[in-house]
Amino acid sequence: MSIQKKLKFGAIIHGVGGNIAGWRHPDIQADASVSLEFYTNQAQKAEEGKFDLVFIADGLHINEKSIPHFLNRFEPLTILSALAAVTSNIGLVGTLSTSYSEPFNVARQFASLDHISNGRAGWNVVTSPLEKTALNFSKTIEEHPDHAKRYRIAAEYLQVAKGLWDSWEDDAFVRNKETGVFFDSDKLHQLNHRGEFFSVQGPLNIGRSKQGRPLIFQAGSSEAGKDLAAREADAIFTGHPTLSAAREFYQDVKNRAKVLGRNPDELAILPGIAPIIGATEEEAERKYQEIANLVSIDKALDYLGRYFEHHDFSQYPLDAPFPELGDLGKNSFQSHTDRIKQQAKAHNLTLRQVALQETTPKPTFIGTPEKVADLIQEWFEGNGADGFIIGSAVPNGLNDFVDFVVPILQKRGLFRTEYEAETLRGNLGIPYPENRYAKKVTTH
Repeated sequence: MSIQKKLKFGAIIHGVGGNIAGWRHPDIQADASVSLEFYTNQAQKAEEGKFDLVFIADGLHINEKSIPHFLNRFEPLTILSALAAVTSNIGLVGTLSTSYSEPFNVARQFASLDHISNGRAGWNVVTSPLEKTALNFSKTIEEHPDHAKRYRIAAEYLQVAKGLWDSWEDDAFVRNKETGVFFDSDKLHQLNHRGEFFSVQGPLNIGRSKQGRPLIFQAGSSEAGKDLAAREADAIFTGHPTLSAAREFYQDVKNRAKVLGRNPDELAILPGIAPIIGATEEEAERKYQEIANLVSIDKALDYLGRYFEHHDFSQYPLDAPFPELGDLGKNSFQSHTDRIKQQAKAHNLTLRQVALQETTPKPTFIGTPEKVADLIQEWFEGNGADGFIIGSAVPNGLNDFVDFVVPILQKRGLFRTEYEAETLRGNLGIPYPENRYAKKVTTH
């Protein structure tokens, strides 16, 4: 008898939130983005709800127009290490850039988190779209790699990291006090990588973890992003406005993985959603309006500008059609800026309409707990998602989801009531990766 497939859930812990004015809401903790207590409470609430993971986003460039959460927030691996000590089962996934870091250090950091958490670490691989990030890393804007080059770097980077994680075979550390043998030298391996971008000898100075190595998450939806995800990722964090768009992306990436010889069921696709839940439709709508009404048009233009390399939209008339921007945004958040341009043109939207919609988009998943559960089931059973990354668009959004939606999905048999495994890999159903150097034992 086959085991029924179950939903997978992650919770993005986002401090004061992704809304540029959300921090002003009376029910939001104004310093949440740098509050260990807030992050601890969120992680423990997600674990109470039997979520697979918590997710920490990140970026490397800010200016005075950035979202308040971006201005003053924890570095992902630091806060995840703290959360590892106050949780037991939930996975710990953090964002780190391949464009502005070194593979050896990053492989070591995530391997350390994997040991600290006893096999619950994951790495969300990003390529840093904002050009001015270069100015924080002793480079010029002109030296910021273009979109295609960033993904070539990322592809090689992941090969190096995975190679370093295989430096030690699983049983390499003997630690025999009587014989004085600390490790089996035959099970230590140098990588000796020489590539287009990186030269890394190895070995890594930390061994493999309970789950073998950290899981790889990927969040790009461009063609290059989908190719990288199909080849290297264990899970994909994506976002789509409709089920049809989600289903198209889902089939595309799963097919790419299959062509590459992978089992598409071993690649979890997790769209990000920010449900707004109310006891009634009217209460959910009120919660949405409370957040939307906090945003001024000036702040909305600032928010929109970030996607287009912090372009100054205040120079255009607000109620004229959305301006022609040419290739602006092509080298930053490419898939997102392409969508904005296409939708503005297709629906003849003004700059004001685009800015306000982008700043506080009305979520698809809004309404009563039953309605939100129905939509999640529809997307899941309709091959639009293997699960979801749950964000909090309004105060107490995660609590509402765990308290009111999760029990409905559990009752329907769509979501676990207890963790199946002790590792992130085990709970997501991703097979253990055999060490590339391990000798295959043959029987006759």
